[in-house]
Amino acid sequence: MALAGKQIDPDIPVDERIAAAIRSRLEEGNLPCAAACELAEALGVPPAEVGLAADRLRIHLARCQL
Repeated sequence: MALAGKQIDPDIPVDERIAAAIRSRLEEGNLPCAAACELAEALGVPPAEVGLAADRLRIHLARCQL
């Protein structure tokens, strides 16, 4: 689902460790899907957690690998 169509609860905090890692890997304001997967592995969290953090930060995933 595109970011614009998602219901995002603004009261759920973003893990700052994940947010900082996401911001460090942005390319033209977007997070490449491969980078999201690499971050998840490096941080020891499920890829979905990185995806949810990106959603909460209003950052689009790019170049999806599906």
